[in-house]
Amino acid sequence: MPGVYEIVADIATDTYRLVYVVGLPDAVYVLHAFKKKSISGIATRKKDIDLIRSRLRQAKEVSDERSR
Repeated sequence: MPGVYEIVADIATDTYRLVYVVGLPDAVYVLHAFKKKSISGIATRKKDIDLIRSRLRQAKEVSDERSR
């Protein structure tokens, strides 16, 4: 997803991720922050990706409304 970035933080034995978008003109939107639950692999769960995509659509709508 263009303009969408991720911060990954390893704290003790846990991994946390924060996903945000900067490609919108009015603000930086945090789309999702979560603790990675998979015990193997680096893939993000489909549930989390679907939520990020949904929130990105919402952020674009809000940004468009603010720009009018």
